[in-house]
Amino acid sequence: MANIAKRYKHNPLLAPKDLKPSNKSMIIECLLNPGVFEFNGKIGLLVRVAERTIQKEGMLSVPIYNSKGTVEIIDFKLNDPKLDASDARVINYDGMDYLTTISHLRLLFSDDGIIFKESKEYPSLFGEGEYESYGIEDCRVSKIEDIYHLTYTMVSVNGVGVGLRTTKDWKNFEKKGMIFSPHNKDCAIFEEKINGKYYALHRPSSPELGGNYIWLAESPDAIHWGNHKCIAKTRQGKFDSKRLGAGAAPIKTEKGWLEIYHGATEKNRYCLGVILLDLEDPSKVISRSEEPIMEPSAVYELTGFFGEVIFTNGHKVNGDLINMYYGAADEFVGLATFSIKEILKTLGQ
Repeated sequence: MANIAKRYKHNPLLAPKDLKPSNKSMIIECLLNPGVFEFNGKIGLLVRVAERTIQKEGMLSVPIYNSKGTVEIIDFKLNDPKLDASDARVINYDGMDYLTTISHLRLLFSDDGIIFKESKEYPSLFGEGEYESYGIEDCRVSKIEDIYHLTYTMVSVNGVGVGLRTTKDWKNFEKKGMIFSPHNKDCAIFEEKINGKYYALHRPSSPELGGNYIWLAESPDAIHWGNHKCIAKTRQGKFDSKRLGAGAAPIKTEKGWLEIYHGATEKNRYCLGVILLDLEDPSKVISRSEEPIMEPSAVYELTGFFGEVIFTNGHKVNGDLINMYYGAADEFVGLATFSIKEILKTLGQ
């Protein structure tokens, strides 16, 4: 049974017009899948905001972050023979790749889980240093005891890896650096230890041998990771035939760890499925979706910056209810709800 999600009737919750650019040189191109957490009785979103530079006549301008986390604009002449601007997302100048948009993470809070607003009290998070010079993306938030662990995608000319920052108050952050080296993303840390160890799902990628699969890793400290095991691969002819990756932190149920993941086809159509992992040994897969539990069908999911996309890395669980916040068409943020029991039924549990 596909599409068992119940969409909020006033979706989307957020669109690019609802937020202001980070500075006067930028334009918000799209909002993408937020990390989700609870703090001081409020629901928090850590929304990925993708911006582009305001273009000048005869020039092509691209943004990068410097070591202080401030945007710098690089200008290229459109008629420069060293410039290759044939791709709207990634340009090349004299052998060097640059992104045409750059992402940061914006904090918003809500009392009711519906209306989200920014607060000057809580800062946005920007890329800093050479491994985040092209931005930071797709943050997952895992609260372990009293510490929030933020795993996110670090983007630079060196590649795409997983960074970790931690906080207790959302004002002061401790940077732990890159915990999974390129090419890796979609990292979600379990919200409790298992047999004294931290566990995380992650997604290394191989363009030749192997593929875009979900892996499991373990750690003594949530920083140094090892004993990697591949637990879910792409499946020919299904909704996850080309790539798949973890959503938010797995949900602990009586039947096992329930992980909502995204799967994509060769045509880049993104849907959501679930995988159930053993409570004591999460490298053991109990069951997995044969069909998606949610697929793009609403107008704001089918058309946008990149249509036919549903992508999540954040939710709030209240008993049997999952309030899932997700990115739609790489442009909007929506809300959908699920019943854990109903999801488990789709797995025969």
